[in-house]
Amino acid sequence: MNEQLENVPRETFSVEAEPAVAAAIFGAGIDQARGYAAALVRDGDELGLLGPREMPKLWTRHILNSAVVAELVADGKEVADVGSGAGLPGIPMAIAQPNAHFTLIEPMERRSNWLIEQVEALGLKNVRVLRARAEEVGDAFDIVTARAVSALPNLLKMTVPLTRHSGEIIALKGSKAAEEIEDSKRLQKKLDIQSFEIVFTGAEFLEEPTRVVRTRLV
Repeated sequence: MNEQLENVPRETFSVEAEPAVAAAIFGAGIDQARGYAAALVRDGDELGLLGPREMPKLWTRHILNSAVVAELVADGKEVADVGSGAGLPGIPMAIAQPNAHFTLIEPMERRSNWLIEQVEALGLKNVRVLRARAEEVGDAFDIVTARAVSALPNLLKMTVPLTRHSGEIIALKGSKAAEEIEDSKRLQKKLDIQSFEIVFTGAEFLEEPTRVVRTRLV
């Protein structure tokens, strides 16, 4: 049985072509975005970053979906991307917003090493990589981002300690965002949370804008 499985050819998926709006979203950084996309295609499956099934939606679901969140980041802000993994959303955001500073936080060695390689290869001067768990990072940031890390209540417990007073946590979320906010309200006083807000980014460019939960701290 095992031999039979080994002889079954792996399913292949075509890589999504670069959408026309990519150049408008990334501007001068479009070549860096292309280099990043190529690295994900090359290494994604082998390193467990993105599986082959994600390739037909590589740009729209992953790269552009992340990049447009940079609309919420002003020049000069210090941003941490927790559980960065494949560099999502941190790397596309950093390319789209070169005037802010990004720290990619990733505990797994092979992924953090890959992120370091990409930051160097792409020439991202506004990005650094920390191999650490969120609770091991002693710094505080203006904004903390996360994508597909945890449900909002757990994510807030993890990220509030990394966020400066009056800072923001920006979590990319799906259709259950409102439910996750309701589940998080019990933590509002304990974690010094001022407000929750659902924001859609990229409406100018994307058929499906990116939904984020924006949590502001006192």
